[in-house]
Amino acid sequence: MLQRLSADYPGFKTATFTPGMNLVVADTTAGSADTDSRNSAGKSSLIELIHFMLGSRVDKRSLITKKALRNFTFSLLMSWPRVDELQVRRSGLRPGVVDITPDITAPDEPGTLELHLGGSRELSAERWTRLIERDLFGLREEHPGVSGRTMLSFLARRVSAHGFNEATRTFSRQAEADATTNLAYMLGLDWQLADGYRRLAARKATRTQLRKAINDPVWGRIVGSPADLRGQITLAQAQVERLQAQIADFQVVPEYERVKAEADGLARRIKQLAQDDVIDQSNLEELRQAVTEAADVEVDYLEPVYQELGVVLNDQVRRRFEEVQTFHQSVVRNRRRFLEAEIADLTARLEARRTERARLGEEQSRLLRVLNDGGALEALTALQQALAREQAALEALRHRYEAAQALEASARQITAQRLQLQEAVTTDLDERAEQTTEATLLFSQYAQRLYGEGREAYLAIEAGPSSLQIRPHIHSDDSRGIGNMVIFCFDLTIAVLAHRHGRGPDFLIHDSHLFDGVDDRQLAAALTLAADVARDEGMQYIATLNSDDLDKAIRRSFDPTPYLREPRLTDALDSGGLFGFRF
Repeated sequence: MLQRLSADYPGFKTATFTPGMNLVVADTTAGSADTDSRNSAGKSSLIELIHFMLGSRVDKRSLITKKALRNFTFSLLMSWPRVDELQVRRSGLRPGVVDITPDITAPDEPGTLELHLGGSRELSAERWTRLIERDLFGLREEHPGVSGRTMLSFLARRVSAHGFNEATRTFSRQAEADATTNLAYMLGLDWQLADGYRRLAARKATRTQLRKAINDPVWGRIVGSPADLRGQITLAQAQVERLQAQIADFQVVPEYERVKAEADGLARRIKQLAQDDVIDQSNLEELRQAVTEAADVEVDYLEPVYQELGVVLNDQVRRRFEEVQTFHQSVVRNRRRFLEAEIADLTARLEARRTERARLGEEQSRLLRVLNDGGALEALTALQQALAREQAALEALRHRYEAAQALEASARQITAQRLQLQEAVTTDLDERAEQTTEATLLFSQYAQRLYGEGREAYLAIEAGPSSLQIRPHIHSDDSRGIGNMVIFCFDLTIAVLAHRHGRGPDFLIHDSHLFDGVDDRQLAAALTLAADVARDEGMQYIATLNSDDLDKAIRRSFDPTPYLREPRLTDALDSGGLFGFRF
């Protein structure tokens, strides 16, 4: 139970609560104008602060982030399982941190908490929420789909979240599957089955987004269509098989680079020999021409010439002439022998190179056959790496294909699973008839306390196609006041059942907005009912009221005196509100 809500500055009006019914009333002051409103008195802010102290998330729209409030530290004193008083402190400056006294973070085992109780403990807001789930709601293991914060929002609805629009939702856009999973837990139904609807809804939403993405020219490549992927897989498979065949036939040549270098050297040598042959062949032709031209000089014509000129050559002149002729013939013979020797040398060199070329050609052919039949280890490694890349690409295509097929089949699967889940929930509801009966009778009892015997009122609980469906019903003309009393009876029902069976705390809080439009007779009956239930069930009921609404109940013989709690709020501009100032 809640005991006291306070702040660390004197202007704040400390709120005190006791077991049973607690009424916090806002008055209109004598000097109020017709245009003044008690919406600024702080009734809803009181509930917002209680949520803040019980771990609600803080964003830029939160009350506590207002500049006028964020420097203050607020404190909530409350009772706790196995602890008489627990002090909770939290401020707008450090909303992510909660300070508790005493330290209740010890494991929830018999005797453990008492041994570890100590001084203050700072912990994160998330850890504080987990402690609330553990100790106030009995959630001791993983519980996907069930949240202590969501269940607290049913037990303390907030007008800022439009919590009074519908009985089975705590805010306007809340998914029905999320809401009814938490309600199923508090009513004692199989919440894990109910959570199956939430998981199916999430899967359907994912499928819808993927279907949209496939039609996008960029994101469509992430998955693609099965038909396109089948063609791509065929081509990728053929490429992988081609590389696998090359690797299977590949032979690694030892010292591949040395053999290749040797073959290249032979090629260069053969080319050089060919170039040398061209030069020597040209020289050989020139030498052969020179041999042809190297002949004895004809001198027999000289003597007739001298005779015709009348010159008679004596024997001495003739002898010298013969000696010169002999010398000249000797020179010619020597030159011819030299040229013939050069020709023989060139011919020998040409023949030797021809033989060498033949030998080098055979060696080159052998080396080229070796290189053609195999390759270097680096080449094999490169092939293997290429194969690995192609195999990875093929595997990725297959995964995309499987995803595309799964996406195509997911609609049918979701439909089939929804039908199976609906059947399983129906079977579970039949097996839990005791829990559904208790909830229905309790709701009907509360409604009849407000509207009299014979008024048709019940809880319709069934397995719907998209969620567990829980519909509170009170036969009426669908007026706003009746709708609010449906929420009142429903909240009272789930709060009582959760508390009875250890699945929820012992308090229920209602904002004054719940009583807007409710006629005086039903208002008096609702307050009387809440007081009786709180007393009989050992619970706490807290409600904020406008004084004129309270006056309507008083006129119907409701006595609020035992239930009025401090502070008494007003619409006075300076100090009448909860915070002691306007902002």
